[in-house]
Amino acid sequence: MLNRFRFDRISRFARDRRGVSAVEFAFIAPVMIGLYLGCAEISDGVAADRKVSLISDTLANLGAQVTSISSAQMTNILDASGAIIAPYSASNLQMTLSCIKVDSTGVAKVQWSATRNGTARTAGSVYTFPSGSTALAVNGSWLLLAEVSYAYRPTVGYTISGTLTLSDKMYMAPRISPPSYGDATPVSCT
Repeated sequence: MLNRFRFDRISRFARDRRGVSAVEFAFIAPVMIGLYLGCAEISDGVAADRKVSLISDTLANLGAQVTSISSAQMTNILDASGAIIAPYSASNLQMTLSCIKVDSTGVAKVQWSATRNGTARTAGSVYTFPSGSTALAVNGSWLLLAEVSYAYRPTVGYTISGTLTLSDKMYMAPRISPPSYGDATPVSCT
């Protein structure tokens, strides 16, 4: 009798379908939440990377529009470029603007460099174009090089990936003439 009672309870339990949807939800919910958070992280990271590209474009573009840049004007150019990163923190942003002269023998040298939160290139140092960008080294030309780097820390996924460094470079030819940089004795780019 006792065995029959146990068998009846087990068979009734096996036929009961009232809790199936709760069990299915318990299996599916963590996967769906993970997918949702993953999609949110990826879209946030792509947005931050896009802003880094926009900053490098803006920095090079603003520098290429003028014939001379004072220290105050460079501060304004860096401020305007840095404002693009909002709503992300600008304290993680490094920006450098350099004027590069390619001489008649094809050697590219840095004429001047200005930076915010980064390392300025040394004036007179030889600049080597990365592979794929060597066509920019036109003899007797000038280029403005904007380099931007951003330390992006994902909101949720930082425990998996840590801080990611997003970076971009933009080369732009001066529109009027190569700009000089500085106040009392501006450094020429020519």
